[in-house]
Amino acid sequence: MEAYYNCLHCMNKRVRIMTTDGKRHEGIIVNVDRNNVYLKTKGNGKMKTSAFNPYGNYYGGFYGYGSEILTLSLFTLLAIALI
Repeated sequence: MEAYYNCLHCMNKRVRIMTTDGKRHEGIIVNVDRNNVYLKTKGNGKMKTSAFNPYGNYYGGFYGYGSEILTLSLFTLLAIALI
């Protein structure tokens, strides 16, 4: 439940999220529900529904046209940092 409230606090802010499998994701939290956090990331305009990113980490970029929404399970979140 703590991850849920942390994500609510960071809504509409740019964050870096680390998951329990060691992956790092950067983006803007656009929505949170009791099970998932929805992160707007730099991408090709498609929606991803998995916490696994086959391309590894990315740094920088613009969050607008061409962005994608990455759905991460709250149960896999290890840390959230504002950037």
